Amino acid sequence: MVDRLTLVLDNYRQVQFDLALQLQHARRTLNSCQLLLASKQQPRECIDVLLGAGHRLFGENYVQEAGAKWPVLKANYSGVQLHLIGHLQANKAITAISLFDVIETLDRSNLAHSLVRAQEKLGVSRQYFVQVNTGREPQKSGIDPKDTGHFIDACRKLGLEIVGLMAIPPVHQHPAPHFALLARLAADSGLKRLSMGMSDDYSIAVRLGSTQVRLGSKVFGPRPN
Repeated sequence: MVDRLTLVLDNYRQVQFDLALQLQHARRTLNSCQLLLASKQQPRECIDVLLGAGHRLFGENYVQEAGAKWPVLKANYSGVQLHLIGHLQANKAITAISLFDVIETLDRSNLAHSLVRAQEKLGVSRQYFVQVNTGREPQKSGIDPKDTGHFIDACRKLGLEIVGLMAIPPVHQHPAPHFALLARLAADSGLKRLSMGMSDDYSIAVRLGSTQVRLGSKVFGPRPN
């Protein structure tokens, strides 16, 4: 485990350097794109070493998994911001609101209403990204691009704070057109935050205006089986 922790920390430092270089090449400021570490199925020791190095922005895919490890971690490290980056079932809205600071996968009306009720019940407010299915893939979550503007308006009328858009391009297509589409949709709705770009395509996302990249394997290595 010691060797793996060293590797994770080395990977993290290399990614920080690479991201800064990509931003420089795109003539963007160093703080214009955040690094979110996707810690799905990662052992606590690997997360601990990154928290100890000062990193504070993480994403999880599953509510149950996040609930098992992050309350203690957040109690031990101040300033942690935790994002939900996986599909959210409406019946888990209250648990999600209690665990996460930002939810990036808002994509349907019934979920929006459940999140409003959860916020009211807990007396808190959260920030949200609307997930857009830029490739219109039937197996993938996300709002259809043509419906994005109307959905954002509806969520705003409910009182949800929509801060940006998120997308995961189709695996077998070049991501650039999808990132460009997401940027246009965001601009049309007056949104400035774009959660786009993962380990294999984040350099392209940075060039096309991403304000947050979500990296997992690039830092942690392959997920445990």
